[in-house]
Amino acid sequence: MSESTSNSEMLYRTLGSTGEKVSALGLGGWHIGLKYVDEQLGIRIVRSAIDRGITFMDNSWDYNGGASEIRMGKALRDGYRDKVFLMTKIDGRSKKEATRQLDESLQRLQVDCIDLVQHHEILRFEDPHRVFDPEGANAALIEAREAGKLRYIGFTGHKDPQIHLHMLEVAASYGFKFDAAQLPLNVMDAHYRSFAKLVVPELVKQDIGILGMKSMGNGILLQSNTVTPIECLHYALNLPTSVVVTGIDSMEILDQAFEAVRTFQPMNDEQVRSLLAKTAEAASRGEFEPFKTSSIFDSTAQNLDWLGEEPQRIQQLMPT
Repeated sequence: MSESTSNSEMLYRTLGSTGEKVSALGLGGWHIGLKYVDEQLGIRIVRSAIDRGITFMDNSWDYNGGASEIRMGKALRDGYRDKVFLMTKIDGRSKKEATRQLDESLQRLQVDCIDLVQHHEILRFEDPHRVFDPEGANAALIEAREAGKLRYIGFTGHKDPQIHLHMLEVAASYGFKFDAAQLPLNVMDAHYRSFAKLVVPELVKQDIGILGMKSMGNGILLQSNTVTPIECLHYALNLPTSVVVTGIDSMEILDQAFEAVRTFQPMNDEQVRSLLAKTAEAASRGEFEPFKTSSIFDSTAQNLDWLGEEPQRIQQLMPT
């Protein structure tokens, strides 16, 4: 986490080695496209967030069948695009599928260039190899970067810290360094298959922008009745995160996010220990982090066609 600067309502941090200044809280794209959030409210949430100082916008090609990107595209009209750092994610592992999804995202978001595009849901040990195959998705993103369709490249995943580390290793073996990585960082994660303990130090070492997500695990963490929403956000902000992406589905939740930033003070080791002690028992088996311990959050497992075809050269190795 680099030097924080603030305006009246928001903190700003540097996104790894990119040098880009981004808001410490990012607006999650999934929630603004949900069925119970009508389009006008979705657009109002995005614009109000920007008006109050949130600059980092999260989204994905697969969120709500494209509705999330379409709504964000509408919200970013009328001069709002220039005020934000726009990120989306693609699921394609093949060059062909990644190219198709990226072009759709650009169209839905109504922009010529996306600031950061991330390989989404790196959940399996084979995903990095598919992405970095000569005919894989990273080749598509590098070409798109050269064509001015995107500026930075990252990856996301929520399953296991070892898979994040494997993605970094495979990237390094191809001489590639990511600009950002997105991972679950919350008060339960510290006790179970911990991304904070295993992956964050490596990202800090490589100066890769750290995007925290699932600070409340889509509200599931709160069902443990051990911590408050503000404590969850404070914990994630206290880690060396560039951005903590948080889901906002109402104006009240937007206010809560800004309240978390307003009241945030860096915590010392003792304060962190005391907060984590509250969740130790509830977190011990990962039941409040079902994105790690079930496939319920794995959109790409339910839609394997989104990944595209396996590399031709691998298929050719198979005996006929």
